[in-house]
Amino acid sequence: MTSSSSKFAWGALAVLSTVIFLDALDVSMVGVALPAIQADLGLSTSSLQWVVSGYVLGYGGLLLLGGRTADLLGRRRVFLVALGVFAVASLLGGIVDDGALLIAARFVKGVSAAFTAPAALSIITTTFPEGPIRNKALSIFTAAGASGFSLGLVLSGFLTSLGWRWTFLMPVPVAIIALFAAIKTLPKVAEEKAEGGHDIFGAILITASMLLLVFTVVQAPEAGWVSVRTIGSLVVAAALLTAFVVLEQRLKHPLVRLGILRSAPLVRANLGLVILFGSYVGFQFVMMQYFQNLLHWSALQTALAFLPAGLLVALTSTKMGDFADRFGTGKLIAVGSAALVGGYVFFLNIDTDPSIGLLVLPGMILLGIAFALSFPSLNIQAVAGVKDEEQGLASGLLNTSGQVGGAIVLAVGTAVLTSQSTSGLTIEALRSAIWVSLVLGVIGLAISLTGLRARKAVPVADEAKVFETV
Repeated sequence: MTSSSSKFAWGALAVLSTVIFLDALDVSMVGVALPAIQADLGLSTSSLQWVVSGYVLGYGGLLLLGGRTADLLGRRRVFLVALGVFAVASLLGGIVDDGALLIAARFVKGVSAAFTAPAALSIITTTFPEGPIRNKALSIFTAAGASGFSLGLVLSGFLTSLGWRWTFLMPVPVAIIALFAAIKTLPKVAEEKAEGGHDIFGAILITASMLLLVFTVVQAPEAGWVSVRTIGSLVVAAALLTAFVVLEQRLKHPLVRLGILRSAPLVRANLGLVILFGSYVGFQFVMMQYFQNLLHWSALQTALAFLPAGLLVALTSTKMGDFADRFGTGKLIAVGSAALVGGYVFFLNIDTDPSIGLLVLPGMILLGIAFALSFPSLNIQAVAGVKDEEQGLASGLLNTSGQVGGAIVLAVGTAVLTSQSTSGLTIEALRSAIWVSLVLGVIGLAISLTGLRARKAVPVADEAKVFETV
């Protein structure tokens, strides 16, 4: 990479990092605003979680198609169009007055993010050569995403104090500025595009199966876990997912080339992100209910409670590329997984008069360490050794794992919370919902340890040489 092209590449990275910051910000930024949205629009707790899940499912459900589209049509083109849609959907979300329309706007916004995120990541991985330079770029990029997700709740608190609609309107001017900057900085080069067509039917099958699964879990407490409706819906969701797998095996140009899953590091990275992101999204929703509805904290107080984790991620994530080069991603992920479990254990001790210094602060610091170590490492591990023409697929697969995991775990946590809160929100109900995240965290720790047993830690620059099979 020449000095001029290097300067150009780092400028493009700044734009791409800004956009992934916005994508991640929108997952969590409505968090503190949820009670205000619920009161203003008259939403039930089950309906309220769809304000989060609508975005996450639109994001996760179409990420695979977004990654494949970037490979087929050109990463720059897909990125620019999707970013424009993101700005428009952000504006619509801030002006609607109906809960269903708000959820719909959030879903469209998530769909647009499903195309920007894998396109952005694949632009980076095809621009920077594999090794320390790419790891540095990826650490900056993933730090932006992790910071957006972690600081979203903090920013949400400040904006909600002005009015919950500002949490939807704030990204609009940033997205517009980023769009014009992207037009100027993203390279107009002939890309090596993958062969094949769009697997639209596959995208429909995987999205429909995830939507139905989440909807079924959310409605199960009301309908009954063993009711005909619940069991029937689960069977249909499983059938759709099975049909997707069968279809992908038969198509010449599938949405997901299942052979890519023969890489054990990639599989572990995807499972790790399901657990990291999924458990934390569910945890955030529970803590919003705890801080604001049970303790009656203000939006600003709630935001400050999450500030330590957000700052820790923002200040340290950019260093993870260097740490990954030195220690390998496996060790970082294992330590991060242990910190995640520790954070959830702390919050099992919640009560009606929590100690800031002995409960909230240490718990949030542990969760911040978990994200700072694990999130960049999982992203680096997932794309190491993947061919350029499948970088969009690999990045789309990873992001899909995180977003769909978030939607499903949020649905399970909400179901547990609402099933035990029929007579009002209680500490016991909140603890039960936190247990969902804790159990997942323990499973994630076990998975990370299998990576350490599979091989000795290998510097990331050499990971492409190690291609394991499941």
